[in-house]
Amino acid sequence: MDLALQQLLAFKGILVLLWIVLALVLEQWRPAALPPLSLAGYGAAWFARWGRNLGLFALNAALATLLVLPVTLWAASLQLWTRPAEVPPALWPLIDIVLLDFWIYWWHRANHRIPFLWRFHEVHHRDRHLDATTAVRFHFGEVFLSALVRAVVIIACAIPIQSVLLFETLLLLATVFHHANWRLPPTLETTLAQFIITPSRHWVHHHRVQADTDSTYGTIFSFWDPLFRTTTPTKRTQLMPIGVEGREEADFIALLGMPTGAKKRPDEISRDETQPAE
Repeated sequence: MDLALQQLLAFKGILVLLWIVLALVLEQWRPAALPPLSLAGYGAAWFARWGRNLGLFALNAALATLLVLPVTLWAASLQLWTRPAEVPPALWPLIDIVLLDFWIYWWHRANHRIPFLWRFHEVHHRDRHLDATTAVRFHFGEVFLSALVRAVVIIACAIPIQSVLLFETLLLLATVFHHANWRLPPTLETTLAQFIITPSRHWVHHHRVQADTDSTYGTIFSFWDPLFRTTTPTKRTQLMPIGVEGREEADFIALLGMPTGAKKRPDEISRDETQPAE
């Protein structure tokens, strides 16, 4: 790995860490919603929640160094075709960001619709409250599977590593932003929502009602959901319950093993019950 790439990675890590810290500070100053009674205050339950979320973040950071980064570097090094010279070089990073965000919209959607993938993604949705730590709460299995599928996209689109790192940085900043428990001025949020996913829109995605959970899959740009008709009409409310319908939070060890023992979702059970018996 050359020095320039190491510097890019270091800059990305510092920027994201500072953004998370800033988000957590602002949440204490102007929270948009109070936590459920089980997490009220700053007692053991609250810090246990942060421990779960940040523990998963630490595991994923280690996985990124050992597996995700090598896979990504390998994929970006396979330049199977040459990009057309007619496109101005300065335009390619923007094109790459849109391509990768288009991919992650469909990947996120697949994580909700394919039972095997949902077993990993459910770890993220089991959180009963949203704040900046939820943005980094993912099962390491989901992170690795995502890296493998993204590698195919990188190879197919001949995306250079610089564009991938730029996208990863924007992705992490956006994810922290729309999970953060911030009370934004309504006019500002309405304006931002025309272009990017905002906290109010993503809060509904974590609503403890499956019809809303299975909607609004955008990560950076907000135009994919209207385009593919996956926006829910539900509006965010102060007392909107967060989590997975029919499920409760789990401890750290249970979260790690959840993909191997996850129960069926209500919609899967309904489909099975409507099938004729053999």
